[in-house]
Amino acid sequence: MLEDFLNALSNFKRNKIRTLLSLLGIIIGVASVIVIMSLGSSSTKQIQDTFGSAGLDMISIESGFMRRGRDAIGIDFNETFRENLFDNIEGIKKIWYKNSCSVTLSYGETSTSVNTNASAIETNYLQAYNFSLTSGDFFSVTDNVYGAQKIILGSEIANYLFPNGDAVGKEILLVTSNISFNFSVAGVLKEQSGVMEDASNSCYIPRGFYSKKISPNPSASTVMVQIESSDNAEKLVEKIESYCQKLTGTEGSVKVFSMQTMIEQMSSITSTLSVMLAAIATISLLVGGIGIMNIMIVTVTERRQEIGIRKALGASPSVICQQFLVESASITLMGGIVGIVLGGCLSIAVEFIRSLSYVISWKSCFIAFGFSVFVGIFFGLSPAIRASKLDPVVALSGE
Repeated sequence: MLEDFLNALSNFKRNKIRTLLSLLGIIIGVASVIVIMSLGSSSTKQIQDTFGSAGLDMISIESGFMRRGRDAIGIDFNETFRENLFDNIEGIKKIWYKNSCSVTLSYGETSTSVNTNASAIETNYLQAYNFSLTSGDFFSVTDNVYGAQKIILGSEIANYLFPNGDAVGKEILLVTSNISFNFSVAGVLKEQSGVMEDASNSCYIPRGFYSKKISPNPSASTVMVQIESSDNAEKLVEKIESYCQKLTGTEGSVKVFSMQTMIEQMSSITSTLSVMLAAIATISLLVGGIGIMNIMIVTVTERRQEIGIRKALGASPSVICQQFLVESASITLMGGIVGIVLGGCLSIAVEFIRSLSYVISWKSCFIAFGFSVFVGIFFGLSPAIRASKLDPVVALSGE
C-alpha cells in the first residue's frame, strides 16, 4: 500500500498540470462545504451571543382576548390563576405578575420630560433577569406590599433626565392617564442587552402601587414564568398553552413566548439553510469525481505497457486494481487536505469582514474530507477494474 502511494506521488510529479486539474474540483468542493458550514455555525453563535443568557429561563404569557360572538374569551390573570398554574405545570420555579402603562416622566429643576413605558413589577423580578444597578437599590418586599412611590430608571432615561448622574433620591413627576404622582428615584439600571425587554428605555414601579393608585385591579396584563431549566422551555410553552386552552376551551386564548424557543428556532433555520447549501456545494465534489474518473481512464490507457509488464512478472489483478485505486484516492486525499486549509482560511477572512466570531465546523471538515476520499475510490473503481482485467499480451502488443 505504501509503495503504491509513493508510486502515485511519483506519477503526479510527472503530470503536474493533469494532477492540478484533477484536484481543482475536489479542492473547491471541500472548501465550499467548510466555508458554508462554518458560516452557519458562526451565525448561530452570533444569535446566541446577541440575545445573551439572561432571560432564557423566562416565559411570557399574555391574554389573547379572542371573541366568540359578543363575549370576550380570555383569562383573568388573578391570584387563583397563579396558584393553579404553579400547581398544574411541573418545572416552574417562580411566577411574577406585571402590568404596563404609558407614562411621561419629568424632572422639575430642568423641566425636561420623556415619554416611555412603565412596568409595574413584583419584588425580585429584575434580579431574575440578572439586572444590576449602577446606583441605588431594588424594590423590597415592603415597597411592593405597601405600594411605595419609588421608581427605578433605565440607563438612557436616567442619563436624559439627570445628565450629571445624580438621579438616586431625586423626586420626579410621573403622569399617566391625566393623573400625576411624585416618585422618588430608588435606583438606576446598568445598560444590558440580550433580554426580553429593553430596560434602558423603560422605568419600573412597584406593582403594589399600580394596583392601588393607577389601576385598582388585582389582575395582571402579563405573566412572567421563570422555569427551572431553559432546556425545557419549548415543552413548558406547549404545556402552558394546552393548560390555558383547557381553561377557555378556545385555541389561541393566550400568547406564550419564550426567548429560548425563539433562539432555538432561529438556530434551527440557520442550520437547515447551511446544510442545504452544503449539499449543493457537494455537487462540485461529484463533478470533480467524474473528472478524476476520466483522468484515470486516460492514465490506464497511457500505462498499458507498465500494466502488461507487471502482469507478466506475476502481479495479480487485485494488485493492479489496488495500485490504481490508491492513486485515485491519493488525488482526493491531497485535494481534501488542501480544501480544508483553503476553506478554513476563507472562513476566517469572511467572518472577519462580517465581524463574526469564528467558529470552525469540525464536523463539516471530517464529512467533507471523508466524502472526498470516498469520491476518489468510487470514481476510480471503474478504471482500476479495467486496468486489472487487461491481458498482458494485448497490453504489451498494443504499446
